[in-house]
Amino acid sequence: MLPEMLSALPAGMLFVVVTSITPGPNNTMLLASGVNFGFRRTLPHILGISAGVVVLMLSVGFGLGQVFRHIPSLYTVLEVASIAYLLYLAWKIGSSGDIKVKSGEHRPMRFHEAIAFQWVNPKAWMMVLTAATTIRLSTNFGTNTMAMAFLFYVVGLPCICIWAAFGTSMRRFLSNPRRLRAFNVLMALSLLVSLYPMFAHLLQH
Repeated sequence: MLPEMLSALPAGMLFVVVTSITPGPNNTMLLASGVNFGFRRTLPHILGISAGVVVLMLSVGFGLGQVFRHIPSLYTVLEVASIAYLLYLAWKIGSSGDIKVKSGEHRPMRFHEAIAFQWVNPKAWMMVLTAATTIRLSTNFGTNTMAMAFLFYVVGLPCICIWAAFGTSMRRFLSNPRRLRAFNVLMALSLLVSLYPMFAHLLQH
């Protein structure tokens, strides 16, 4: 089993790197959070994303994937919930206009909120469903699921850190309120663009 897993490991790692580091709702929000709050305050958000993807991977691998296969309408429910929540997040990001945060008004996403968000994150679902059905690190389904969950955390975490770090590096340039407002609107529009595949899929049905 070990030689088989080691031979397939590079393919699994490449899949995690590509899916984790490319643009999507998580990385868009981390970039915005890095700009607005800095890396240290964004850290719970980062860790919550990685933990949430692991929980989602384990859930799909150990039964939830079968539920979606037998009840296809659940995909539609998931898409509608994802659209609604991403529209809300886009509005929250787009209406942010000041790096100096007033108490209780504007804050980064918390650890448990980032975990919960993965359940309505369409890219996270794409990642774990593809990993569960196409990546074969082991012929044992349970072992394969746990191995992919491990890779999503160990390999995926540094990938998403890059987005928050890049956002943090832009804080000085975006300390100008007008520039920051324009940046946040751009991030909100990026989230809206990520909704296009779901809108197209819903319109086809």
